[in-house]
Amino acid sequence: MLDADDLAIFPVDQWIADAVQWVALHLRPLFLAIKWPVENLLSFNDYILHEIPFPIFVVLVFLAAYRLASIGIAVFSAISLVVIAAIGVWTEAMTTLSLITTAIVFCTSIGVPTGIWCARNDKVWSVVRPVLDIMQTTPTFVYLVPVVMLFGVGTVPGEVAVVTAAAPPLIRFTNLGIRMVEQEMVEAGLAFGADKRQLLWEIQLPLAIPTILGGLNQTVLTAMVMSVVVAMIGAEGLGLVVLQGLGRLDVGRAAVGGIAIVLLAMMLDRITQQLAQPTDRKRRSVLRHLFNLFKGERSHEAIATTAANRTHSAEPLRR
Repeated sequence: MLDADDLAIFPVDQWIADAVQWVALHLRPLFLAIKWPVENLLSFNDYILHEIPFPIFVVLVFLAAYRLASIGIAVFSAISLVVIAAIGVWTEAMTTLSLITTAIVFCTSIGVPTGIWCARNDKVWSVVRPVLDIMQTTPTFVYLVPVVMLFGVGTVPGEVAVVTAAAPPLIRFTNLGIRMVEQEMVEAGLAFGADKRQLLWEIQLPLAIPTILGGLNQTVLTAMVMSVVVAMIGAEGLGLVVLQGLGRLDVGRAAVGGIAIVLLAMMLDRITQQLAQPTDRKRRSVLRHLFNLFKGERSHEAIATTAANRTHSAEPLRR
């Protein structure tokens, strides 16, 4: 009988290692250019979060959660921050929060435009979709190997891994939200003279906001999970607390890090989930913008085109 071990074994692992090594050697300036904005924004966020006094930060988070979500979520967020400080991991929690906020900025600036591009071009979506499938089904630990080889170790390479792992959900949800906009709304906008830019900004994006914010919620949770995993390559924060506790067999230390991670993740999840909930007020606002677009805020080009068409159609009647 033919056994699987009798077949020729292709050295795929060696091919991949050689390819990554070649990329790391010959494209070093490119990766330094990618690393530079990540490092600067991460350092800025980390400095700001650590410099804000604890009571002021709790009050600011309470007010932000109350404004964006509800009074119940605001109270829960404030209590969670107090508990995190009381168990002695406030500094580490601020480092993890700086990782998350930096990842949100980069994922939004990359994911939303890419999702819009995919929604407006089926050929682009046919190429991007399998890439997203691979990225979302790849185990999180696998991201660490190429990141270490291309960017080294530390908090900044860990942030690169966090952004890479957390961006796909936002791309998918942005594409889905724009594609789910009712065709009648799009046709109405086109009929009243809206160009492609107005159609996107005044109709499609406002109606797709709840779906996009749902993708942002998934991005935040993915970034939270990944910010713990990247502690294995030297990234600081709550993940490093858990990793140190496990390495020293200190169950208490690991549990403290785990509790802080859960509270921080629940706080961010509740706020972003509430943002994604559509309300009647938001829908009335969208309809008001649509009405203004149709009635009084059309571009000069659209008005001129409409007037020209009317003049052209009236000329045979005058003759």
